[in-house]
Amino acid sequence: MVQRVNSERVVLLGWGRAILLQLAHPLVAEGVAEHSTFRADAGARLARLRRTLDAMLTLTFGTREQAEAVARRIDSIHGRVRGTLAEATGDLPAGTPYFARDPALLLWVHATFTDTALRTYELFVGPLTPAERDRYCAEATAIAPLLHIPEGVLPASYAALQEYLHGMLASPRIAVGRRARTLAAALLAPLGPPPLRPLEALLQLPIVGLLPPRLRAGYGLRWTRRHAHALATWAALSRRVLPLLPPAVRYWPAAWQAARRTVAAA
Repeated sequence: MVQRVNSERVVLLGWGRAILLQLAHPLVAEGVAEHSTFRADAGARLARLRRTLDAMLTLTFGTREQAEAVARRIDSIHGRVRGTLAEATGDLPAGTPYFARDPALLLWVHATFTDTALRTYELFVGPLTPAERDRYCAEATAIAPLLHIPEGVLPASYAALQEYLHGMLASPRIAVGRRARTLAAALLAPLGPPPLRPLEALLQLPIVGLLPPRLRAGYGLRWTRRHAHALATWAALSRRVLPLLPPAVRYWPAAWQAARRTVAAA
């Protein structure tokens, strides 16, 4: 199921939503602000997206050795990301320490990405059964030992995932602070020349539309019935068109390579 969902290029449309959710945790936002090139120019932001995408594709479709190498690199980066919260945000006082290897922070990042991937897939590709959602969540926990996350920390079912997210989103721990708003402005800043702005506005629809209303308001992002209608129309068109596209357009090349390895092994 992880390969089925992550093979779809269109699922990338939701990644911005996952990032904004992650930044709504003050400790994640502080770590990104202090240890990342996230706020650099458009070229640097695109390069960072490419590296993150390559890591996800390798973890999903690579060999065991390739996946372990990527996980070691991610863990090594996490080992250097530590510090303290600069200003009180949510229920966290200034000076609260953070460390990117903290299982609680890794859980938040994992859960927001997993939830976003499933929501984006169902919006733009098609519905999943409850059993398929559970299987995706269970398979996604395979990352835990590679990042030294204790067994049982990551939610292994869709119900467990939603229970955790609902609890966090209802708590004061998740709060859009100054750091998060600054980073969000960089994330949503124009990447191309003015003639491409309408396309960029279209690409932002799932990022903003799939956010919980409280966080959308916290980021100061506008959302109207017109936006909701545009997103629903675009998603319906995607669900109709995707089955007609050739595999080379619809799926990531890493997915084809993994399929060829499977056939060769058989």
